[in-house]
Amino acid sequence: MADGKKLQPIIIKKVKKGGHGAHGGAWKIAYADFVTAMMAFFLLMWLLGSTAKGELEGIASYFSNPVKVSLMGGDGTGNSDSILPGGGRDLSRSAGQVDAGDAERAAKLVGAQMARAEQARRDAARIDALQLKIQELVATVPQLAEYGSQIRLDKTPDGLYIQIVDEQNRPMFDTGSALVKPYMRDILRAIGAALGDVENRIALAGHTDAVPFGSGQRGYSNWELSADRANASRRELVAGGLPDDKLLRVEGLASSRLLHPDRPNDPANRRISIVVLTQEAEQRLLPSGAAVPALQNPADLSKLLPEGSR
Repeated sequence: MADGKKLQPIIIKKVKKGGHGAHGGAWKIAYADFVTAMMAFFLLMWLLGSTAKGELEGIASYFSNPVKVSLMGGDGTGNSDSILPGGGRDLSRSAGQVDAGDAERAAKLVGAQMARAEQARRDAARIDALQLKIQELVATVPQLAEYGSQIRLDKTPDGLYIQIVDEQNRPMFDTGSALVKPYMRDILRAIGAALGDVENRIALAGHTDAVPFGSGQRGYSNWELSADRANASRRELVAGGLPDDKLLRVEGLASSRLLHPDRPNDPANRRISIVVLTQEAEQRLLPSGAAVPALQNPADLSKLLPEGSR
């Protein structure tokens, strides 16, 4: 060249792209799966940490043998409508089972107990009112006030126990007879009027002392005499206003249940007993089914007596 200078060569560098295609974007998917698994793991750990011990035991019991009850019986869930032992929604119940039938029976039992308690409350209120009514009647009616010492009232768990007792110089019946004395007729009719509107049923019994009557066991004895006197008293009560269908039982007990066992010949043992029964006591006396025991012996009525009067 004219200026003597040499020309410098021009070098062009070309960069080839690619060459790392084996990696691609798969790592992003793997990383997303890892993050998701970690979130699930920490969520599970949080749930386990916040769950009560009883709930954990119930879950573990189910997964260890979910059909144990249906196969072998015992604790489990095979016969329950819940996946956890104990049934229902309470997961903390890890023992026992309550199925729909058991719950229904338990509810009926509680309902029956509440009904009996309410009936007992109403009975007690009626018995209290009746006792006050008869006490006022004896105190205010002249023909009864004179014989107040022969009329005894006692409240028992089975009802109101009314006793009309004999006295040495004031017998209720003619000697050896079921003929009612006039004053006894007044007492019985007044009591019949007082019991006329009572809802409870009534048991009536005649009693004698231990003095043998008649020809003993083979003839007319104290058993027949006490039964006849009980029926004579029933007629006077009904004449006074007591509905006949209110009488549940009328019987003669002779001297089987003395008022004074230490004095078997005491005139006070000769008496008429009237029991205004509670609903529970009435059911025990009714012969209606095997579940309701009936009295097999007339002397069983004496169980209605208070302890001090047997």
